[in-house]
Amino acid sequence: MADAHFFNDEPFLDHEEGSDLLGHRQYAHHVISLLDRVRAQTETGVLALIGPWGSGKSSVLGKVARRLRDDAANDEGWLVAELNPWLYSDLESLTLALFSEIREALPKSERWSEAREKIGGFGKAISPLGKFTALFGLDSEGLLQEVGSRISGDTSASAAKHKAEEALRKAGHPVLVVMDDLDRLTPEELLVVFKLVRLVGHLPNVYYLISFDERTLLDVLQRSELVGNSEPRARDFLEKIIQVRLDLPAFRERDADALVDRSLSAVLASHSLTLTASEQERLSEAYYRYLQGRLRTPRAIKRFFGQVDATLGQLTGNVDIVDFLIVTFLRTSEPRAYQLLWQHRAELTGTGVGLPPRRDERPEQGIARWRSRLQDAGVAEQHLDSVIGLMGMLFTPLRQALGSGANTQAIALRRGIGSIDYFDRYMVFGIPDDDLPEPTFDTALQQLADGTPGTEADELLLRLRDDTQRITRRIQYKRTAGTPLPAAALLEAAAQQHGHLTAAPQGAFGLLTADFAMSTLAENLLTDLAEPERPAILKTMAENPDGAVLAARTLQRITSRAGSDSPDHTQAAATPDWIGEARSAISHEISQHLAPAASRPVDQLTELERTLLWSWRHSAPEASRAWINQQLDDTWVPLDLLAVLLPHERTPFPVIDHDTLRSLDALIGLEALYSRLGPLLDAPAADPDNPQDEHPARILQALREHRGNPTASG
Repeated sequence: MADAHFFNDEPFLDHEEGSDLLGHRQYAHHVISLLDRVRAQTETGVLALIGPWGSGKSSVLGKVARRLRDDAANDEGWLVAELNPWLYSDLESLTLALFSEIREALPKSERWSEAREKIGGFGKAISPLGKFTALFGLDSEGLLQEVGSRISGDTSASAAKHKAEEALRKAGHPVLVVMDDLDRLTPEELLVVFKLVRLVGHLPNVYYLISFDERTLLDVLQRSELVGNSEPRARDFLEKIIQVRLDLPAFRERDADALVDRSLSAVLASHSLTLTASEQERLSEAYYRYLQGRLRTPRAIKRFFGQVDATLGQLTGNVDIVDFLIVTFLRTSEPRAYQLLWQHRAELTGTGVGLPPRRDERPEQGIARWRSRLQDAGVAEQHLDSVIGLMGMLFTPLRQALGSGANTQAIALRRGIGSIDYFDRYMVFGIPDDDLPEPTFDTALQQLADGTPGTEADELLLRLRDDTQRITRRIQYKRTAGTPLPAAALLEAAAQQHGHLTAAPQGAFGLLTADFAMSTLAENLLTDLAEPERPAILKTMAENPDGAVLAARTLQRITSRAGSDSPDHTQAAATPDWIGEARSAISHEISQHLAPAASRPVDQLTELERTLLWSWRHSAPEASRAWINQQLDDTWVPLDLLAVLLPHERTPFPVIDHDTLRSLDALIGLEALYSRLGPLLDAPAADPDNPQDEHPARILQALREHRGNPTASG
């Protein structure tokens, strides 16, 4: 919207040509009418515009000054001089400034020349020479001339003031001196201003319109020696200075709501955004329950939406707008509470490993802990509940502690700050270097779907390798939201990247590995394909060795979930046709990848080849048994094969547990294995203190135990 001016000191959404949303234009007309009435009754006076900080006093003063200047061409019109008392620390400097501003406000025509001259003369008469020359910029020659004129002429203050008064009366035009924000002066500066307007500046046709927050001004006066710590004395003092009191009309709740609505509309329009029904509902909850009481003045509303407008920028479409509004409010109104978000990021997003006491704590204990943190961060007691309520709208753990249901996945789907995948965007006011903007992500998916190369698709695949957990989650979010995905292209990409994943483990105790995240994604994407399409894509995936591992695992997970998997395929009669076709295709590709290994000693198997052997049992255990037993018949040594297939590291767990035994049966066949190892299994156990024989000895001992107790093995 063209009428939203968030970044200047002028009121916004309140222009002369627009609707009078705040009522300031109407009140400015009232002030001008009152000025005319005051002028009709007295030749000088002081009017005070009074209202709380941020209530719009400056807006009204500005409208009054503009309207009077527009009407200045009228023979009886007002002249306006604006004086900023902050710039002057003593009476002499302020006095000179006052008369300088009055002189500047007077027209430059011949009619006004006498008045301009007499006003300047009065200023010279009552101010020290040094202050005068500093203000009017005289050089050394001018300074000497000024000294001479003061010695030779009639320069008494009373004579000069009399001449100035006569000139101002003769001119006939009223002059309004506007002074804003007097409540921000020190006690000494404030007394100087009041002395000026009540005594020195008491001139005909000169009127003063000052503004201040009354509560603050009374506090300032009570710190002065003249008034002392007495509010009644401070009020009496003000009454002696001010003839007409103008209280700014109250900013009603409906006015604040209307201004918030207009401001929000302006921000949304400037960033080409609209709110969905769900977003409107959440924003209404946040505003009417928690924000309304804090956005009570035009300044507070302007400041808040100015910050929203300033920092939304490239985050448009990349964050949840309601979450962004709430976070912006915390940042601008409770900055130290905002800092706690980053400090407790893992706890708030549910990604940290909770200490035992935290895992067992009751909801009220969690809320009490956050109340204490927020109090330490300077949140006022009356605002604690609203701040916690706002944080509960952002983060699942707090919302649950408050007794409300929370859907973690829903937070991620809307790209909320409560999701670890989007949290950082809200804190750095942009898309971090290690993140992908939503448009880039969507473009990459479209390029993969179309089969067209592009930098976006290249970037997505690179992130799939290096930031696997986050990228797979984001793809899952799209899938959950019902966004059509290029499942086949993503599966092919996953197969290409599977053996090159670099992302570190995440989650509690590092259990969420990149490999697990990729396998889960592949399983879900495969189920999105029609059954007849699945064998072909699995074959394509298996055409490279790493992809063959992923394809075999993906098929195994799906068949296990469907109850169509067993080591010996005893349920083959109930297995869908596509599964049998896929198993055959994957088995063929694995046999091709393992063909070179047949010509090498078994202890020279690569890690990938060992993984392929284990994976083969999922797709075609009969084929894997036949191939491995053929190698054992030719050159491979059975115990050497087990030594490379089974882990070397000592752990609290058996080297061969029941699951491993079942896998060995599917891969090699237990009876065939016992037969080939018969002499070694019948021989006495090796010396357990010999490090060289330790691993083979542990394998043999485990097999002895299982062979001797086949029931336990089953």
